[in-house]
Amino acid sequence: MVSNRKGTTKRVVVSAAWLKAGLALGTVAAIIASACVVDYLGLLSQSIENKRLRVENTQLKQQFSVVEGKLNALESGLERVKGFVTKLKLITNIDSEDRTLKLAIGPLPKVGQSVEAEIHPQVQGRLPAALPRGGAEGGEEYDDVFYQKPPTDELQGELAVEGQRDYASLAIRIDQAVHDTNLREQGVLELWEALSERQSLLSATPNIKPARGWFTSKFGYRISPFTSRPVMHNGLDIAASPGAPIFAPADGVVSFAGYDPGYGKLVSIDHGYGVVTRYGHTSQILVEVGQKIKRRDVIAAVGTTGRSTGPHLHYEVRVNNVPVDPQNYVLDE
Repeated sequence: MVSNRKGTTKRVVVSAAWLKAGLALGTVAAIIASACVVDYLGLLSQSIENKRLRVENTQLKQQFSVVEGKLNALESGLERVKGFVTKLKLITNIDSEDRTLKLAIGPLPKVGQSVEAEIHPQVQGRLPAALPRGGAEGGEEYDDVFYQKPPTDELQGELAVEGQRDYASLAIRIDQAVHDTNLREQGVLELWEALSERQSLLSATPNIKPARGWFTSKFGYRISPFTSRPVMHNGLDIAASPGAPIFAPADGVVSFAGYDPGYGKLVSIDHGYGVVTRYGHTSQILVEVGQKIKRRDVIAAVGTTGRSTGPHLHYEVRVNNVPVDPQNYVLDE
């Protein structure tokens, strides 16, 4: 080793063995350094990819929530359409073998309670001797193939969704909704064709709420406010301000307009086809017996006459003299 400055010259002697060893160590060090650089670059690239996947994951979750919300709205709409079509079929006697009994059976009394009201002969025998304790037995079973949650690799940025909110179940729900939509559309078209041939029946069928107000007591068994015992409530109570107008829900002829000890001032309309509606506890009667009525005509005013605890309308629907649930005849709710 010779320096470019003045001084002594140094001499270093390296044996061939040390030289080979040094070259081997240098080669190993170079390989290790190269591997570290490649691994670092890979981790850096993966980190950038994970950040991108996390952003996409967030966007997908938001899009999933939007699609799920729209699907829930679609399913709710289908349920409303289903209920509407069911009501139409019930009140117009389409595809119904025993419409009167289906509409007449309301909520049943609880276990051990006595009943004051007399049950109609056509309905008697359909009621069970006692209600079962607790809810329905069993539950809905799911197919493990479709609803089993697959494992996710969160380190790789895969989308992990809690519970059953995954794309597999969402796809199944969408397919089911599309299928139900097609069936519902076909059913509505068939119903429209059938109803088009029954215009006179539709005009005489109650289908609107007879008074503006809120429901306070529904059809079925309830605790009597006078005796505190369960009794059969044959109608639907609609609370409204005194003097509020009462509308005819369908075309018909007034068959009764007078005073009844229990109903107070009572109006009864015969709509034909065995359907009769009754309006109790009114404060004023605005129609006469034999008068022809059109749908939405004002027939009386809300009051609290007769056996009543406050101003309201007691609305009844009878089919072949059998009390049925008036809720099935309210389509504008």
